[in-house]
Amino acid sequence: MSEQESESSHQQQPVSPAWTRIERARHPQRPYPMDFIEKIFTDFSEIHGDRAFGDDEAVACGMARLAGHEVMVIGNRKGGSTKERVRRNFGMPHPEGYRKALRSMKIAEKFSRPVISFIDLPGAYPGLGAEERGQAEAIARNLREMSRLRVPTISVISGEGGSGGALALAVSDRVLILENALYFVITPESCAAIMWRDAAHKQLAAEAMRISAPEVAALGCVDEIVAEPEGGIHVDRETGLGVLGSAIKRNLDALMAEPIDALVAARQEKFRNIAQCYTEG
Repeated sequence: MSEQESESSHQQQPVSPAWTRIERARHPQRPYPMDFIEKIFTDFSEIHGDRAFGDDEAVACGMARLAGHEVMVIGNRKGGSTKERVRRNFGMPHPEGYRKALRSMKIAEKFSRPVISFIDLPGAYPGLGAEERGQAEAIARNLREMSRLRVPTISVISGEGGSGGALALAVSDRVLILENALYFVITPESCAAIMWRDAAHKQLAAEAMRISAPEVAALGCVDEIVAEPEGGIHVDRETGLGVLGSAIKRNLDALMAEPIDALVAARQEKFRNIAQCYTEG
């Protein structure tokens, strides 16, 4: 088969259910983390800078209020216009973004305020400058410190939750995922390029990777699936935001009723056992 014929056959493939979810997770009208923060919380007061290198505009952190609770909220910024997307690095954090997030978490811990993070990113920024400034170390430090944080923590996968870049903001007591959101180690396109040397096999990769909300919930990677309006949250934002806000409040109330030592122990045990596989000898 010629290259042209191969390309034509890929274009004629019907859209799989897995790929339909991916299209909804990436829909240009889907709310971004800052949309959720602005609508669900009040009195958001942003914190800037990592006190080491600079202020990563791909990550927003700040104090806010939710149903009478003082909380710390964290979310990545993707931007609306092309110019803003470039400025926000398309929502992919640099190491200073993760360090700013950790600095904010430590402030929250000092003042006994719960931490709530919103995640919609394909992964951490893999550029040369980010690697030189310690991208891997920043992610690893967040994983360790979040597992030990002595305040209730909630993370929401609202769109794409990609690799260690997402996990560095998601080691939480409760990990919620919107119905059409995704949680993955690598994007389907990149997986297809590695496995079949052809990104056009992305739908096949999406099916095989098991990255949809029901599939990652079955693996124990998330704690709760939050329903979206028919067709996706972008179809009816107000209803979707209301459902998510209620889910966050319910989980926050439950967590705040638990002793902090029990929360930390349960959090660490949960992440030690996620997606473990056993074979009989």
